[in-house]
Amino acid sequence: MTDNLGKARWLAVLVPAALLGGAYLSQYGFGLNPCEMCWWQRYPHFAALALGLAAFKLKPPQVWTALAGLAILTSGLIGGFHAGVEYGWWEGITACSAPPSGTDLFNFDAATVIRCDVAPWTLFGISLAGFNFLISSLSGAAIVALAAYRK
Repeated sequence: MTDNLGKARWLAVLVPAALLGGAYLSQYGFGLNPCEMCWWQRYPHFAALALGLAAFKLKPPQVWTALAGLAILTSGLIGGFHAGVEYGWWEGITACSAPPSGTDLFNFDAATVIRCDVAPWTLFGISLAGFNFLISSLSGAAIVALAAYRK
C-alpha cells in the first residue's frame, strides 16, 4: 500500500469525498447555498469519487486512478474560473451573475437566484471556489502523476 499507485488511489477517493463533504456542510450546516457554478464544481467530484472507487476493483487501476485525477483537476479548473468571476477578473455567465430584476414580490424564481459573482464566504481573501481551485488542481495533478509513475 506504500507504492505510488496505492497512494494515488486513496487520494482519488478521499479528496473528492472531503471536498463534497465540505460543500454539503457549508450548504446545510452554515446556509451557504450554492450558485450554478458551485454545482458545476461538484459534478466532476462525483465522477472522481466513482472512478476512484472503480480503481480499487477494475483493471488497469492506473487508468481509473488517472481518470479520477483528471476529474478532480477539471473541478479545480472550473473553481478557478468561478473564483475569477467572484474576484471580478472576468465576467461570468449571465444567468447567475445578474441581480434579480424587477420588484415583483411574487417573482419567486428571481428571489431564489444565488449570484455567482459574489463570494458568500472567504478565509484570508480566498473564496470557497478559490480553495476548490487550489486543492483540486494540486491534488488532481498529483494523483495523475502518482498513477503514471511506477516504482
